[in-house]
Amino acid sequence: MNTDRRIKIVVAKPGLDGHDQGAKVVVRALLDAGFDVHYTGLRQSPEMVVEAAQRENADVIALSSMAGAHLPFCTRLKPLLEAAGMGERLWVIGGNIPAGDHDALRALGFKGVFATGSKLDAISDFIRENVR
Repeated sequence: MNTDRRIKIVVAKPGLDGHDQGAKVVVRALLDAGFDVHYTGLRQSPEMVVEAAQRENADVIALSSMAGAHLPFCTRLKPLLEAAGMGERLWVIGGNIPAGDHDALRALGFKGVFATGSKLDAISDFIRENVR
């Protein structure tokens, strides 16, 4: 990672999930921590997430999921990100994610899985430590 430029992060709200307060808090914290953050807004399809990540040349693709549809969404998103040449970027997800789903998300390629209540500094630190 070139330390002369800020890490670029795309934060997306997948599917029909309309609960965006937590995503906005995370976006603000990431901005305050010095990251270059683009928030896509609500109701993003997998294709829209990939398009935003490509447009922004994102180092990090971050999803915020509160509605419980994270596994099917991430299963659809993975091959699209890989086909777009973004398979080596850092993928993270946070929100209302049961502990029993963490391993499945990691197996899909999401290196960072942050449950509701995760410390904002822990998210920032994880990103800094894992962006290549």
